[in-house]
Amino acid sequence: MARMYSKSKGKASSHKPIDRTVPEWVKYSPTEVEQIVVKLAKQENTASKIGMILRDSYGIPSVKDLLGKSINDVLKEKKLVHKLPEDLMALIQRHIAVIKHAEANKHDMVAKRGITLVESKIKRLANYYKAKNILPKDWAFDRTQAKLYLE
Repeated sequence: MARMYSKSKGKASSHKPIDRTVPEWVKYSPTEVEQIVVKLAKQENTASKIGMILRDSYGIPSVKDLLGKSINDVLKEKKLVHKLPEDLMALIQRHIAVIKHAEANKHDMVAKRGITLVESKIKRLANYYKAKNILPKDWAFDRTQAKLYLE
């Protein structure tokens, strides 16, 4: 299937192994991993960043296989989850960056189209989260107050 806004196709990327057992070389217990996740979350790291740190620095290939729950589930239990989901925050940050670029470069029409594309992605993702009751039903993205969402 083709990508959303370009004609390119393909899905080449790395995939997790099908085998869901914890490798024997993992030297951390589930309680230690939970403590590490909480420590990293208190350092203002996102869930995906925590997963990368655990993989690269601690040698933990999959938190879900070890704990039986995802990093987001651990953060929800410890009440360390942010108000907005991580992917929505990333899109809002991108929106702010593209607007800043478009203001500095008035004749950049590609950037103006980029603003429209990012706004439509934010709207689509917000509709999904409203349907899943993660965002309140009256939540709406406001272009003028986009920086306030990140605080």
